[in-house]
Amino acid sequence: MSNIIDIIVPDIGDYKNVVIIEVAVKPGDEIKQEATLITLETDKAAMDIPSTHAGIVKSVYVNLNGKVSQGDKIISLEIAEPADKPKSQASEPVATPAPAAVVAPAPTTTTSPVISSPPAAPDKPIISSADIYAGPATRRVARELGVDLTKVTGTGRKNRIVSSDVFQFVKNIMTGQTSIPGVNTGGGLSVAPDLDIDFTKFGAIESKPLLRIKKLTAANLHRNWVKIPHVTQFEETDVTELEIFRQENQAEAQKRNLKLTPLVFIIKAVVSALKAYPQFNASLSKNGEDLILKKYINVGVAVDTPNGLVVPVVKQADTKSLFDLAEELGALSQKAREGKLTGQDMQGGCFTISSLGGIGGTMFTPIINAPELAILGISKTQIKPVWDENTNGFVPRKMLPLSLSYDHRVIDGAEAARFIVHLAKQLQDIRKLLL
Repeated sequence: MSNIIDIIVPDIGDYKNVVIIEVAVKPGDEIKQEATLITLETDKAAMDIPSTHAGIVKSVYVNLNGKVSQGDKIISLEIAEPADKPKSQASEPVATPAPAAVVAPAPTTTTSPVISSPPAAPDKPIISSADIYAGPATRRVARELGVDLTKVTGTGRKNRIVSSDVFQFVKNIMTGQTSIPGVNTGGGLSVAPDLDIDFTKFGAIESKPLLRIKKLTAANLHRNWVKIPHVTQFEETDVTELEIFRQENQAEAQKRNLKLTPLVFIIKAVVSALKAYPQFNASLSKNGEDLILKKYINVGVAVDTPNGLVVPVVKQADTKSLFDLAEELGALSQKAREGKLTGQDMQGGCFTISSLGGIGGTMFTPIINAPELAILGISKTQIKPVWDENTNGFVPRKMLPLSLSYDHRVIDGAEAARFIVHLAKQLQDIRKLLL
């Protein structure tokens, strides 16, 4: 026996009328559970919408370049059902699980110079951007990056221009692979050398394509590094007492099925520092003349996954206890590793923490995640001799390296030093986190 059900668009956050950039099924197709039905493109991510059931596609209700919102029907699907179950007379819509998002770079609020070619010669027809085959989300990305879409080659279906094409165009210009007469794209820096080299003459090679996440984030990181004047302030903080307190409460955390990691305490300390220095909890306006101060504190946490780096956001971090933060951080990290983060999970960040403490290293220079103004890098805790005035000698202490990169257009060195010193003091004395 069989039954026909409708698969609908699941919860995709606050997005409405999202453009469909790919329809992966057609009537008559036999699909498996979790098979991709359509791909949506927002200004933040490309999202694959999976099927909740296996079966045969009877009807497709959507079209390429069409728009959908939560609850809209995607397909009708004929599914098998147990023989002892009576066949339904009417099908009920079935909501699919939240889609996994492929992270696209967050749009920057800084003003970018327009990247365009010189005017076309009089004997050549002038192509308007309105005639270009690209969706609203792609056009928005192009506007924010100052890209002339008439110069971009589309790689989507029927030569459609998608967001990754725009990012690749910018990357090619920045690296010198694409040149624009009369435009200085390198900020006075020499362009990358010609990489059209036959490496096989030196030995065996293997060509491996970059993962989609890495390709999408590459242009964003490069743009942020080039456009934002980065300065990094370094500090060390004594976390000996914090580690003792953390271990003492680990049993209680395990009873709640939680893991009390050092990152939970660091989030708490960051919240305190953002409250004390609100200029760090802000963004630069699009005109570059105003500072947008945020009355909420959402902390992004970079998570290393098999598919690349993603940054889920802990919302309203200032309202949550240590155990609350541990629970939410654990859930977001699990979703990230399973590739199930949604666009909503990665929106709204005010400040980002990038922790490499579990891997190693001493200090590093993290790249700011625009439109945020600063990012904190955490390295591996090391046991070091520290002078103790009470014993008049050196004692072993657990020292945690901190690296604070900040946007020097908005934050000066003295402010950054005060911020990281405040942060260090919060971590040195666990009691301060309760204030």
